[in-house]
Amino acid sequence: MTSRQHSTLSRRDFLDISSRFGLTSTLLAVTGLGAGLGASGLARAAEKEQQRRYQTEPKFQLRFGASGFNERNLQIQKSGQLFFARDLEERTNGAIRVEFMGSNEVCNQLDCVSKTQQGIVDIFSASTQNSAGGAPYLNVLDFAYLFPSVASMFHFFYDPRSEKLLREPLRQRHQLQFLFTHCDLRGLMMGLKWKDKPLVTSLDDLQGTKNRVTGTQLGRIAMEQLGLNPVPVAWEETLDGLRQGLLDGAETWMSAVAYAGMAPVISQAVDLRFFAGTEHTAMSLPKFDSLGSELQDQVMESAYTAQIYTQGMNEGGRFEIVGATEHPAADTVFAKHNVRVAPLSDEVRAEAEQRCAPKFNPEPWEQWRERLNSWAGDIDVYEEIYALAREVPKELAAVNVAPQRWWRA
Repeated sequence: MTSRQHSTLSRRDFLDISSRFGLTSTLLAVTGLGAGLGASGLARAAEKEQQRRYQTEPKFQLRFGASGFNERNLQIQKSGQLFFARDLEERTNGAIRVEFMGSNEVCNQLDCVSKTQQGIVDIFSASTQNSAGGAPYLNVLDFAYLFPSVASMFHFFYDPRSEKLLREPLRQRHQLQFLFTHCDLRGLMMGLKWKDKPLVTSLDDLQGTKNRVTGTQLGRIAMEQLGLNPVPVAWEETLDGLRQGLLDGAETWMSAVAYAGMAPVISQAVDLRFFAGTEHTAMSLPKFDSLGSELQDQVMESAYTAQIYTQGMNEGGRFEIVGATEHPAADTVFAKHNVRVAPLSDEVRAEAEQRCAPKFNPEPWEQWRERLNSWAGDIDVYEEIYALAREVPKELAAVNVAPQRWWRA
């Protein structure tokens, strides 16, 4: 969200309106109004949302633990959580009511998954990488250079084969119903110590640096093979680590830097693209099963619609709002904070792939491959996802991937 979009609405206005009409109704109103948001307009829209949402008594009220997401950062990273909540309420004519609990109110990036498994919340959003600590099968997405492009990621998540390779093992082992996800590829976001250094152009430039890693065990393997010294640091503590110089950088994607307010302490965004960045939304399987077949169908249709929304809107936001490109536009987050994007050459990324990917350096990955293969029913999940991800041309734009309902063969 640009400063112009915030100019007529203060944080105090937002809190006052949400105290009158409820946080979820206010958040849903924000998503409907977008740019040029003013207090009086938001109040009217929030009241209308509240009336719409409470005109019928719900059969199910679902608690949505959305880690650190709120009305501000969902305007920057358009990963679909509020869109999904509103679509589900409208699609079910109020039979399902969603209470959205973001801003780390009830859970954070690392523990939203466990709080869903415990029944504290019914739906959650967090990166699959941070959630892998509580649901280790999610590591299956994190093999180095498994996905050659963002388009290949959307192709995988839409494909019915993702049921066997991802979603069914998650249901069986972790009691989670994977709904939809944003898709990006991770790089290294270098802190202010790199402000006056030349733009990174090679892997040698990064050797010996100390970098934050998420909860993903496989991401750590990739970083170790690349000499990037992974340091496990909670997402909420990463900003201070970069500001104080305790970390050289952090592995994440560029939109995450923007939505989390990290841009002021990032000087270079190194576009390494070395493994997946997936801010997913999932549901407690017992809660999903309790809905009955008709409402389950509606949940899946809303998930499908949210996946399409995220596919288009987040791709646009990466360039028009974040500035995740070598020459960002003047009013983007990266341009305002002088974040330089280091694009890297195809040759450098190929060198990184040769160093760390299972295809070329299999030994560090063997234990995890055996474990994941066993959990998936003794299939080679790496090889199958690797092949599926390469069914679309590498140069295909992510917005041109054809959507399909993955749960219907």
